Amino acid sequence: MGKILTFGEIIMRLSPPGNRTMKQSHEMEFFFGGTELNVASSLATMGCEVKHISAVSDDFVGESALSFVKSFGIDTSFISKNEHPLGLYFLEVGSSVRASRIAYNRLNGSFANIQADKIDWKNALEGCDYFHWTGISPGISESAYESLKEGLKTARELGVEITTDPAYRSNLWKYGKNGNEVLKELVSLSTIFIGGVNEINEILGTQFSSDKNGFIEACEELKKQCPSIHKIFDKIRIGVTASSQQTQGRALVDGNYFETVFLEIDNVVDRIGTGDAFAAGLIYGLKNFDDEKALNFANAACAIKHTILGDINYCGAEDILEVMAGNSGGRIKR
Repeated sequence: MGKILTFGEIIMRLSPPGNRTMKQSHEMEFFFGGTELNVASSLATMGCEVKHISAVSDDFVGESALSFVKSFGIDTSFISKNEHPLGLYFLEVGSSVRASRIAYNRLNGSFANIQADKIDWKNALEGCDYFHWTGISPGISESAYESLKEGLKTARELGVEITTDPAYRSNLWKYGKNGNEVLKELVSLSTIFIGGVNEINEILGTQFSSDKNGFIEACEELKKQCPSIHKIFDKIRIGVTASSQQTQGRALVDGNYFETVFLEIDNVVDRIGTGDAFAAGLIYGLKNFDDEKALNFANAACAIKHTILGDINYCGAEDILEVMAGNSGGRIKR
């Protein structure tokens, strides 16, 4: 089977232990992650061959980050180093009625200073049948945007499937470009869209409703304005409290609408990276199953990630298939 290429920042997460706030804690736990790296690590855990393109700091922190990425068996040949510090973010983990809070420090980090002309995209994409990116990367800096754009053009020339989760983050995009315009440009170079009505409305400037009919209409408009998109998959989340969530997947493929059942997650351990687990599950599913089973697999992967501390879904395909089959009783495996 072909390899998967991901492009994005490797970032350090710092959190007070447990559900403490920063004010009441004098120690921090750290985890390495990053939206696209979370996808790459999850895919590698499920047995896929993955390459990741990024830039890290040329110091012991960057070396630690690289060691972490290598521990999954991910090809790090295209991860460069520079003199800028590794990006990081702070997370207070919420509980029950108290929401989690995040503060970022990434806009002048090593990935923000990645050099577009130093990436050998043809070599990196060799042997790949999927290339995954998200809307976070082009929002970090102009050089990250230019790097990604060149990669997308090369992937199109080589006939690689391009999956995108065009997450728009308003606290990024500080370098003078309009985020929505850039995302529409890059989505137009992609083939599989992982997002829903909110993402489509942000990119196209539309106002479709979030119900089933609104979703179908939004998908049709997206395909009209971005004709290269031929499959659209969406993750729905219902947050009862910070500790109790429900997830569902829905899709429009070749004019056919289908959806999954809702999965309920009580006693949430960690919400970070659940959307990335969905994206990884979808890519794995598309490589191994039909579209409808792929969507169900993605939803199960998203659900199970809520039970795992840190940014990354460490569950293998068999664990996810069990949840997808309804085996969610938590019986001990002996």
